[in-house]
Amino acid sequence: MTEAVIVDAVRLASGKGKPGGALSGTHPVELLAHVLRAIVERNGLDPVRVDDVIGGCVQQVGEQALNISRSALLSAGFPESVPATTIDRQCGSSQQAAHFAAQGVIAGAYDIVIACGVESMSRIPMGTSPIGQDASGPGIAARYPEGLVHQGISAELISAKWKLDRETLDAYAAQSHQRATAAAASGAFDNEIVPIAVTDADGRRNEHRVDETVRGTTRAEGLAGLRPSFRTDEFAARFPEAPWQITPGNSSPLTDGASAVLIMSKKAAAETKLTPRARFHSFAVLGDDPLMMLTAPIPATRRVLARAGLSIDDLDAYEVNEAFAPVPLAWAHELGADPAKLNPLGGAIALGHALGSSGTRLLTTLVNHLEATGGRYGLQTMCEGAGMANATIIERL
Repeated sequence: MTEAVIVDAVRLASGKGKPGGALSGTHPVELLAHVLRAIVERNGLDPVRVDDVIGGCVQQVGEQALNISRSALLSAGFPESVPATTIDRQCGSSQQAAHFAAQGVIAGAYDIVIACGVESMSRIPMGTSPIGQDASGPGIAARYPEGLVHQGISAELISAKWKLDRETLDAYAAQSHQRATAAAASGAFDNEIVPIAVTDADGRRNEHRVDETVRGTTRAEGLAGLRPSFRTDEFAARFPEAPWQITPGNSSPLTDGASAVLIMSKKAAAETKLTPRARFHSFAVLGDDPLMMLTAPIPATRRVLARAGLSIDDLDAYEVNEAFAPVPLAWAHELGADPAKLNPLGGAIALGHALGSSGTRLLTTLVNHLEATGGRYGLQTMCEGAGMANATIIERL
C-alpha cells in the first residue's frame, strides 16, 4: 500500500481575532497564500507538481467565500493548473483536509498535495456565515424539540458531567499559557512559524512571528476573578446542573491564523529529493451527541487506537484541541491519558484557535514536537460543531 508522508508543516504565529490584532489588517486570502508560498519555497518544490490543495475554512462568507483555497494559491503565484477545494468540518476542517489529502495519496489519486487552513476571526466574525437565517431547518427542530445549544453551554454540561470544578479549569488554562511561553522561549516553535509582514493599526509595517494570544503572566489566581460567559436565566432554568464556570480565561480566544502541511507519497518524496518527517498511520472520524457537542474526541480516539492496534500508553504526545478547558480534561479522564503528554507545548487556550486553521496547526506542532523529543507516535484530535471529531495518529520517521 502507498504510504502518505509529511514532508513539511508550517504556520503563522497567532493573531488576536479582533480589530487591532496583529493579522487583522491582512486579507485572509493573503494569510493562506503566505503559508502556501512558504511551504513550497522552503522545500524547493516546483508548485506545478502539486496535484491538489485542500483547505479548511469555517466561515466561508465575505472575504473567505468562493473557495478561498483556490484564491490563495493563485495569489501565491502557483500555476493556474493547480486546483483547490475548501471544506468545512467546523473546527476540524483542516484536520479533515489532511485526512482527505493523505487518503488521496494512499488511494493513488495524488502524488503531492497540500492540506491547509485559514480563518480570520477579526475580519469575518464567528457566526457570520448563516447571515441571520435558520441553518438547521425543520427536521432538526423536530428531532431536538428543546433545541440544541452553542458550544459554551456544551462546555458547561461537560464540566457538570465530569465534575470539573472552576479551580481545575483555571489551573489547566494557566498551564497552557505557561507551557506555550516556555516552548516559545526554548525555540520549540522556530521551525514551524513562518514570519509575515503586516501593517499595524497605525499604518506601520513590521514582521509578525510570535504568537500574540499567549500570555506568559497568566496564573490560575488571576483567572479566578473572571465572570462566567454563558449563563442566562433561560439556560440556567433548562440546565440546573450547569456550574457556570466557563470564562474567557479557560476558553480558546478568537484568533486569526493559517497553516499548511506538505503531503506526498514516499515515491514522490524520493523523486523530489525531500525527506519525509512523519507518516500517517491511522485515521478516524466520528459523530457524538450534538447537545454535548464537544465529547466526540473520546470515542474518536478509541476508534483510531483500535484501528492502529495501539494503546494510549504507546503514544508519545497527544494534541487535543483546547476549545474549552473541560474538553481535554474530560478526554484525558476517559482515556487514562498521561497529563504530561497532553498538549505539552500548550494548546489553543494559549496558542489560539483560528477555526479553519487549527487542524493543520495542531498537526504542525505535533510533528515538530515528536522530532524534538524523539517520540515515535503522536495523536491529534479535536471537537467539532454539531458533535463530531477527527482523530489522527502519525508516526515520526
